[in-house]
Amino acid sequence: MTDLSRLLNIANEAVDIGRKAAVTQELGTVTSKGDRDMASEVDFAVEQAIRSHLASVTPEIEFLGEEEGRSGDDSGDLLWVLDPIDGTANFVHGIPLVAISLGLVAGDSSLAGVIDMPFLGRRYSASRGSGAYCNGQEIRASKCDRLEDAIVAIGDYAVGDGAPERNISRLTLTSLLAAKVQRVRMLGTAATDLAWVADGSLDASIMFNNKPWDTSAGVLIAREAGAQVLDVDGTQHTFNSRGTVAVAAPIGAELLTLIAEAER
Repeated sequence: MTDLSRLLNIANEAVDIGRKAAVTQELGTVTSKGDRDMASEVDFAVEQAIRSHLASVTPEIEFLGEEEGRSGDDSGDLLWVLDPIDGTANFVHGIPLVAISLGLVAGDSSLAGVIDMPFLGRRYSASRGSGAYCNGQEIRASKCDRLEDAIVAIGDYAVGDGAPERNISRLTLTSLLAAKVQRVRMLGTAATDLAWVADGSLDASIMFNNKPWDTSAGVLIAREAGAQVLDVDGTQHTFNSRGTVAVAAPIGAELLTLIAEAER
C-alpha cells in the first residue's frame, strides 16, 4: 500500500530544496522554447535540484519534469510530475505570481501534490482523502452559487502553430464570461489558478489544455478542498484530459454550458 503521508512529506522536502534554488539562483540566460515560450536558468536549476533529491530518496518512482523530461525507474506505478517554475514569463518580468508544482500520480489520477509560491510565502499541499492545506491550515473551495458573483480565471491564450484557430474558443469564452461573471482574471500560472480555487480566492479556473506538470498537483489540491475538477466536456478530470476546469460546485453546470457554447 502506498504511504501517502510519507510521500507527501518527501514532496514537501523536495519543494523546500527547489524553493531555495528559486529564490537564490540568478535569472541567467533565458532560452526560447518556441513562439513566446521560454525557460530560465532558474527553471533548470530548480528541476535539477528536485530531480536529484527525489532520485536519491525515492529511486523506485519515475520522474517527469517539464524542462528535461523523464528519468528514473519506469517499472512502477508511481510518477513524480514537476513544473519547476510555473509562470516563467511572470518570473522573467519580475511578477511574483510564480509557483513550484510537484504532483504524485498513479495511472491517470493524482495522489498527492505540493504547490509553493516562493515570492508570496504560500505553500499548498494535499494527499488523497486527507484534505487540502495552505501553510498548515485546512482550506475549502468557494461555495459561490451565482455566476454573476464569481471571479473566474482563464488560462493563457495559445501561441505557436495553429494559435489563431485554437484561440477562437478562448476568445469567445472570454467574451461570454465578461458578460456574465463578476470579473475575469488571467494570472499566467495554472498551479496558482488551481491553488486559489482550492482556497476560495477564485470561484473557477478554466484551461483549454492539460499539461501534467501544470495541473497534477493543483487538481488534487482543489479536489481535496471540495471543488469540482473536470475536463472541458464535463467528464471527471484525469491525467489524460484535454482541458482543466476547477469550479465551485454550485456554478459548475452553468460554467460548463458557457464553455460548450464557446467551443461551438
